Amino acid sequence: MKGKTPIQEQGHLFGLQLSEMLNPKHELYILADCISWKSIENEFSSLYSNTGQPAKTIRLMSGLLLLKQMFNLSDEVVVGQWIQNPYYQYFCGESSFRWKMPCDPSDLVHFRKRIGEQGAEKIFSLSVKMHGLDVEKAKDALIDTTAQEKNITFPTDSKHHRKIIDKCNQIAKQEGIELRQTYTRTVKKLLIKLRFSRHPKKQKQAKSAMRHLKIIAGRQIRDLKRNLSEEAFLRYQQRIEIYEKVLLQTRTSKNKIYSLHEPEVSCIAKGKSHKEYEFGSKVAFALIPRKNIIVGVVNFKGNPNDSTTLQETLQAAQRQSNKVFENAIADRGYRGNKLIGDTKIIIPGQQKPKSEYQKQKIKKKCRSRAAIEPVIGHLKSDCRMVRNYLKGSFGDSFNAIMAATAWNLRKYIQKIKAGFIFHLKFLQNIFSFKQIILFFLNSFSLKFSS
Repeated sequence: MKGKTPIQEQGHLFGLQLSEMLNPKHELYILADCISWKSIENEFSSLYSNTGQPAKTIRLMSGLLLLKQMFNLSDEVVVGQWIQNPYYQYFCGESSFRWKMPCDPSDLVHFRKRIGEQGAEKIFSLSVKMHGLDVEKAKDALIDTTAQEKNITFPTDSKHHRKIIDKCNQIAKQEGIELRQTYTRTVKKLLIKLRFSRHPKKQKQAKSAMRHLKIIAGRQIRDLKRNLSEEAFLRYQQRIEIYEKVLLQTRTSKNKIYSLHEPEVSCIAKGKSHKEYEFGSKVAFALIPRKNIIVGVVNFKGNPNDSTTLQETLQAAQRQSNKVFENAIADRGYRGNKLIGDTKIIIPGQQKPKSEYQKQKIKKKCRSRAAIEPVIGHLKSDCRMVRNYLKGSFGDSFNAIMAATAWNLRKYIQKIKAGFIFHLKFLQNIFSFKQIILFFLNSFSLKFSS
């Protein structure tokens, strides 16, 4: 059952209301009033039933998700800081200051699963609409991809084989099965031999230990399959298939598994000197030049070539921002694409302009593409994209979309700090929107006439 959000404008009988205690010029205070919370509640209200115990309010849960991404916090930390920070409480729709935790951190996991990837896209599209004319007037879009790393250790065969042995022993213990041998002491001795595997005098010993670990892992899998009942085997069938695939894969195998608990992880080589390979998923972003507002974000499974991701990225940008862009500016990794729908693709060295003016114009557009690189850096360092802690391919796409939403809100906060949003909101409380427009038009006409 959907919970009811408290009315923030309602007076308090025994003290000051939360809105009266806070600074109305604070950026979070103004941002909370600028977000269309009613549209978010209308979108997600269909996901709740009409019976049962009332759940946590939609504004509270969605507000916590936004605060988490905006300030680079974990689920546990954002819930803990919510008690201490009154601006966090006002942002999440509270009418009076609360001393207790708003929810358990695990409730954020359930809420993410409830709204899904489509719900994250709806919140993201609202963050794009908040920028108004900056998005509507834009004709160009900058496009680039980046790797979103998963929270896994660097994959090696010895790590995988050791984990398979431990997992098989764990399953046997849960099901009450006694295997022929657990190999606990043997595995410890083999891991000691693998400590200095790159030393010239210990390479032969390390290779022998790696072969022995692989043999033990295969032996444990076969012993477990023989002793499991039919019902138990069906429960663990998916895990056992992953273990067997890891044992069979070689250096030249395709669609390799790099993590036992995250089998969807892909190996992405981006050509970086300090980090040759990254293990995660590929994410594409569409950005408005000069304004640096993200208008499209897509997460891709596997490691597709950049040129094959362009069409899906433009479709996502059109769907999430309700706008068709005239030009899409990309780097040479997207070469081969010249026109997708009504959007012209501008890539350095691909166009052959007839006049010098057109040549300089295209050069200027191509130089502006570099602005997307620092934005991706800030998304990783400030908006929780440097390492993704959410599970599965759903977690990859959800984290990328919410990081882009947090970036757009942070850009809106910059406008608030500049003072423009506050003064416009103050004028709207006194006058209507038409009166404000007429006032500005009259002031401009007086300036020109004088």
